[in-house]
Amino acid sequence: MSHYFIHFQPILTEDTVLKKAIIEESPQDVAELIAKMKGINLDEVSNLCLQYRNILKIDHLWECKSLTKLELNNNIIKKIEGLDFLINLTWLDLSFNSIEKIEGLESLRKLEVLNLSNNKIPVIENMDTLEKLTFFCFSNNLVGQLDNVLYLRTFKNLFTLNLLGNPVSEEGDYKLFIAAYFPNLNCLDYRYLDEKTKKEALIKYHYDLEKMKRDGLQMQQAAEAKQRQEAELQLHHDAFVEFLDGSYLFKDMFKDDPEADKLHYLPEVVTLLHTFEHQMVELCVQLFENGLAEHKRREAEVNSFFSGHSKAVPHYQLRASQILANFEQKHKERIEELQHLSEPELLKVKVTQCNDEIDLLCNNLMELDFQLVSQLEDIIKKLDTNISDMVVIFSETAQGTFAQCRDLEDDYNEKVREIAVATLEKVAKDKLEEDLPDDVRMLFTDKDTVMDALATGHDNHLLKINDRETQLVTRINTWKVTLIKGIQDTELKRSRMRISGIHRYMDYLREQLEELQ
Repeated sequence: MSHYFIHFQPILTEDTVLKKAIIEESPQDVAELIAKMKGINLDEVSNLCLQYRNILKIDHLWECKSLTKLELNNNIIKKIEGLDFLINLTWLDLSFNSIEKIEGLESLRKLEVLNLSNNKIPVIENMDTLEKLTFFCFSNNLVGQLDNVLYLRTFKNLFTLNLLGNPVSEEGDYKLFIAAYFPNLNCLDYRYLDEKTKKEALIKYHYDLEKMKRDGLQMQQAAEAKQRQEAELQLHHDAFVEFLDGSYLFKDMFKDDPEADKLHYLPEVVTLLHTFEHQMVELCVQLFENGLAEHKRREAEVNSFFSGHSKAVPHYQLRASQILANFEQKHKERIEELQHLSEPELLKVKVTQCNDEIDLLCNNLMELDFQLVSQLEDIIKKLDTNISDMVVIFSETAQGTFAQCRDLEDDYNEKVREIAVATLEKVAKDKLEEDLPDDVRMLFTDKDTVMDALATGHDNHLLKINDRETQLVTRINTWKVTLIKGIQDTELKRSRMRISGIHRYMDYLREQLEELQ
């Protein structure tokens, strides 16, 4: 039904029980009212009027999924809740209640008209998903800040706004403020906003609006930049090469290494370090670019699989539909023939023939499903083989790159040791010409301390390289296993559902024959 108004108010009827329930004035919840609607198909109700019913709580409306208009005004509701399933709602009236907070509206994405007048709400909030809102009535609430009203600027379709009776509406520049910051608004507080008022408002708030536009543009640009950065980082993560497009790994190797920092005061070490960093970054960037290219190849392979899958399944569905259509036409004729038979023996023979046809249908559908499963298994196996080859190739490339990084670390460590030994000898002979900090000079008075610091740093650097290598190889192999297993599990579940559906249909056909007998 397109419109179904349910009015709970006294009516003239001989049904005294219904009349008593309707005129009942004690506090109640929506569950009680819904219970009174026995015999009504609630999922077809589009308009529901539950006003003046002393309703305490919004509940038990999940059956009303076709509801587009809901009137719950003039009750004693304290909290907005229980509306999650009303995804088709375009009109909601909750005026004249005791609501203290805007909440519970997230699912109402189609809402165009919202009336929250005459409640106790101090803040306009939690309406971000109501992008289609055109009419917002919020009179006689407790909003006291004009800045809070600016929250409504995000609703580009808002043409009618009512804030009369809120403390904010008593401010001197209230009308011009709203007219300036809401240029698309046609009606404010039940009155038309004429062009003269809008022009006056634009003049008064010109500089403020320009600043808001600039600030808004900067915020938008910053948000877009952040979004691009997040998308880029997600791409790098999906390719298993995040933070390999620069000196991240190199810097991670040397952080939290105070003794290494002291060594960097030696000019020769500084030169070595810069060369080492340049070579490491070059290797990492090569791996990074290779990783993005390999990710693109893997993505194309997966997309190719799903493309083949999307072609295979409809083909078999069409063949199954043709088999069923052919069977059902003949089965209908056989059933009509059986209905006119009176001879028991002949009826028995015909029923046996029908059962044989049902068995044949079952075998044909099962064979068709087997063919589909076999084809899907083949393309899944092909996907597994191709993806595995790609994973192996990229893993070997990565392992080769990290091996080169370890060679660079070994070479760097060996040369730093040579410089450290030479420095130790200079300090021992008091021939050190470099002007070094006292703590660095003190370090080179103890050979064992210097050698231990170098060895510890070397081990830590290699550990960082090994950890990054292990992380990459482990994650890409886990991804491959998860991908293939997920596809296999999904297809197995779908196959079981298809087979279950075939058996249920066969059972239905056989029960139909049993009823005839």
